[in-house]
Amino acid sequence: MTYPVGKLPSKVLEELLARNVVSDPKVLVGPSVGQDAAVIDFGQTLLVAKTDPITFATDEIGWYAVNVNANDIATMGARPRWFLATLLLPGGKAGRHLVDGIYDDILRACEHLGIALVGGHTEITYGLTRPILAGQMLGEVARDRLVTGDRVAPGDRVLLTKAVAVEGTAIIAREKRSELADLFEEATLKRCSNFLHDPGISVVEEAMAACRAGGVKAMHDPTEGGLATGVWELARQARLGARIRLQEIAVFEETRRFCDHFRLDPLGLIASGSLLIVAEPEATEAISERVETAGIKCREIGEMTSEEQGLALVTPEGERAWPVFERDEIARLFE
Repeated sequence: MTYPVGKLPSKVLEELLARNVVSDPKVLVGPSVGQDAAVIDFGQTLLVAKTDPITFATDEIGWYAVNVNANDIATMGARPRWFLATLLLPGGKAGRHLVDGIYDDILRACEHLGIALVGGHTEITYGLTRPILAGQMLGEVARDRLVTGDRVAPGDRVLLTKAVAVEGTAIIAREKRSELADLFEEATLKRCSNFLHDPGISVVEEAMAACRAGGVKAMHDPTEGGLATGVWELARQARLGARIRLQEIAVFEETRRFCDHFRLDPLGLIASGSLLIVAEPEATEAISERVETAGIKCREIGEMTSEEQGLALVTPEGERAWPVFERDEIARLFE
C-alpha cells in the first residue's frame, strides 16, 4: 500500500509518534498530531521550535518557507527569531538565477518579520524536478506568555482572521495561471497571485495582537487540510468538540470561483494566512478590535463544546457532519 500525496494519514502519524518517548524534562511540549511547535524550557525564557517544508509551490518558495514556519511559532504566543533553511535543488536545472531568487526571497521575508537567517544547508539533488525548501524556525517567549491550549473549555469562542484560503488561492493563481488565463481576467489572476503578500500568508501580526488583548487560550495556523482540518486539530488537542457556523466563515470570492472551476472544497484548501483563535467569551470583542486595529479582519465563527458532542458544521439547513479531508485539496488538484 502506498499513501497519496499530502500529509501522512493521522492514524499512521499517531502510531509513529507513539514510539517516541520524550524523557527530557526540559521538553514542555513535544510532538503530537496537529501540534504547531515544540517548546523547550530555557529558564525564564522558553525556546519554541518548528520545521516545515514547501512542496506544492515553486514560485517565491523562500517567502513561503519563512512565513509558514514563523506562523507556527507565533501560534504559541512566541516571537519568531532565528531561521535555518535546507534547500534541495533539482539536478540539471539549478542555475545562479534560481539560487539568487530563492535566497533573496528568504532574506526579504526575514527582514519583513525581524528574523535572522542563521544557517542551513544547500545542495543540488538527484531525482528532483523542482526545488524543495525545508525551513526550521526558532523563537522565544516568556514563560507566562506561552499559549498551549491546555486551558480550553466548552463555551470558549472560536475566531478566524482574514478569510480562507489565502495560501491555496495564491498557489492556484501562480501554478495554474496558463490554465486559468482564458477563464479569468488578468487583473483577477494578478491580484490572487499577490495574496501571498496581500492579505498575506503571515499570521504573526494578528497572533501578537490577539495575545496583547488578553484572554487567548489557544491559537492554530490551519495549513494542509485547510480550515476543516485546522479546527479538527484544535479540538483534538483540547479533547473537545466544536460547533462552527458555516455562514460566519469568510471565503474570498476569488477562492470560491477557483474552487468551483477545479471542483475543490475551500474548507479543505491549504490555508496559511488565516489564524484560528480560541478565547474566553468575554475576551472576543477586545481581541477582534485589537486585531482589526492592525488592519486585519477577525470574526467569531463558533464555539467549543464537549468531546461527546463532537464536531458539527452549522448550516442554514441545520447541523451536518464535520467535513473530513484525508489530504489537502491542493494535493488532489496537483495529483
